[in-house]
Amino acid sequence: MSTRFQVPRRAELDAMFQELSNWDRWGPDDQRGTLNHLSPDGTRRAAATVTQGLSVSLAHDLRSDPSPENPFPVQHHMLAAGDARSANGIAGYEAARDYVGLDVHGLTTTHVDALSHMFVDGYMYGRRAASEVRSDGATSNTVMTMAEGVVGRGVLIDVPRTLGVGYLGSGEVVTRADLETTLDHQGVVPQPGDVVLVRWGRVPRRRESRAFDGFSGLHPDCLTWLHEHRVAVLGSDGISDPMPGLGIEQWPFPVHQIGITAIGLCLIDNMALETLADTCADLRRWEFLFTMAPLRLPRATGCPVNPLAVL
Repeated sequence: MSTRFQVPRRAELDAMFQELSNWDRWGPDDQRGTLNHLSPDGTRRAAATVTQGLSVSLAHDLRSDPSPENPFPVQHHMLAAGDARSANGIAGYEAARDYVGLDVHGLTTTHVDALSHMFVDGYMYGRRAASEVRSDGATSNTVMTMAEGVVGRGVLIDVPRTLGVGYLGSGEVVTRADLETTLDHQGVVPQPGDVVLVRWGRVPRRRESRAFDGFSGLHPDCLTWLHEHRVAVLGSDGISDPMPGLGIEQWPFPVHQIGITAIGLCLIDNMALETLADTCADLRRWEFLFTMAPLRLPRATGCPVNPLAVL
């Protein structure tokens, strides 16, 4: 990994936002952003990579216990349990019923960000005003743009394994050169429409330090790489932005701010990538069929997901 890198100035990220903008690329009514890079041909090619018939979940359990990373845990309680199994009012019908509620965006729940999640200077992707996200939800750029599912070639970029370490430390920054070096080491050539998953090693890092002190993330120069290679979706076992951040004025989370708002890039945060990383290393292959079916939740700016890698 690059141990030395240049922290961009605010003016450079201002310019990057304009240079990488896809606002007019697919027409004024577009709400899919980089999902437009997915194609039926790409999906068919991705399906052809399945040789083992092995499915790996890429999501963490929904946790109901609070922690420094999870200050608003999932609310899960029973509307009817075994001791009230006959309380449904139907003779002979015995059943349990659950209630679940959660804060979608955060540092724990595996979730996908819709293009209505982020704003820059009062606008979201496609030059739509922030006022289009109201107290009852978003009127455009919602998770419903993914309602038919996201299916394509997934690529794991396992940076720490390439470096021969278990994980990257909190606040460590992965540059464009690091991505390219890792892909070259893995023998993977990027293709338009890829779902790129970047592993930092968040789980083994937490095993050594239970205190939350942040995690690794991408340098803003990776945004240009993602744009050039027409990546459809970006995911990671963090939030793709480093924490602590780079301290750039007005750009605390540039991967989110520029990636979602300018490029139209859907992000998947807090993925579970350890089992996939071990499986890919055992099979000596880092590409697979990726599938994700977000909830059909009108007006939502994101939702919990359970993506799958099929090898």
